[in-house]
Amino acid sequence: MNFTNLFSNINPREVIKNLPDAVLVVDFDGKIVWVNNKTAVIFESTTGDLKGLNFDELVSNGMEMAEKSYAKRNAVVTGAFTVEGKEFFIEMNVKKYIDQYFITIRDVTAMTNVLTIAERTGRLNKEKNLMLVRLSNEIKSPIQSIIGFSQALLDGLGGEITDKQNKYVRIINKNSTELLYFMEKFLEFAQAESSLFTCDIQPFDITNAIQSVVRNNDTVLNAKNLIVTYDFDDLLKKTVYNDENDIKIILQNVLETSIKLTDAGSITIKVDYPETEVIEKSGVKQIKGWTNNSYIRITVTDTGIGLAETELEGIFEPYTQLDKVHKKTIVRSLTLGTAYTMVKRMGGAMWVTSEVMKGSTFSIILPVEKPAN
Repeated sequence: MNFTNLFSNINPREVIKNLPDAVLVVDFDGKIVWVNNKTAVIFESTTGDLKGLNFDELVSNGMEMAEKSYAKRNAVVTGAFTVEGKEFFIEMNVKKYIDQYFITIRDVTAMTNVLTIAERTGRLNKEKNLMLVRLSNEIKSPIQSIIGFSQALLDGLGGEITDKQNKYVRIINKNSTELLYFMEKFLEFAQAESSLFTCDIQPFDITNAIQSVVRNNDTVLNAKNLIVTYDFDDLLKKTVYNDENDIKIILQNVLETSIKLTDAGSITIKVDYPETEVIEKSGVKQIKGWTNNSYIRITVTDTGIGLAETELEGIFEPYTQLDKVHKKTIVRSLTLGTAYTMVKRMGGAMWVTSEVMKGSTFSIILPVEKPAN
């Protein structure tokens, strides 16, 4: 086929006339001198009625935005009006040809509405989390009071109680303790998502931080006869730069989950440097001029019951777990969701691999270089 002959028979004006985008030719005084069929559709008029109108009548600050688009060599988004005055949003690209503007317009109202709703939803979510964090004491105090007074009754500080009363008070104490734990995890997740989350980057010994978190869990580890082993052999430097307190919270939540999944055996915590390919695929925030040693990888591997594929779905997203039958599933997602959210906000990445009856491995990659001045 001779493409030269094929295209020589095409009328460019006919092509432009039937393009899926609106096309307008506007002179430097702002007068519309030509439009295609799509322009008439978008502005709910006819091509004849649109010719001769001033471009500013159809587009907010039309000529100013046209010049801006041309100067930046890029599209601009702005408001527009049909001839009847109905407002909508457009994306506009502009070129100059001799003494006229060649303008293409696309209706992006639907997309703009979606983005506006998403932005508003995100803002309201942050404001909700901020409110929850600031009210955390007011939320937890009544529950702590119930726990304290019920325990006092069990200890006999209010006088003797009957066996039946003792049974009921124990139920109150147990349920309120579980409720407090749930609220603490929920508020912890809210804080990780809120605008209050900040990082205080300081040098610290990562091995000491990890061992400190493990020591805080000695009671439950001993109750289950679980052994925790460390593998720091590949770590070239123990001193890293990041927020020690935040990393401890992340590790606590991961270790807590691993302990609950493991009734017998061991948990291994390894720290090393991730491979280049892993860093590139993990989605971490890439530091300028980074090397493998710019990040550390912390893996927590247990010999527990593992997680089924269905349990892994949305494991870091508590709000997707609300239709699940078991409360423990929601609590686990709150716990891991907090760790995941904090890791992401610190520029890192986190994921989990698991196999039923063979255990789970939680992997965390974090930036650990000293910030540039």
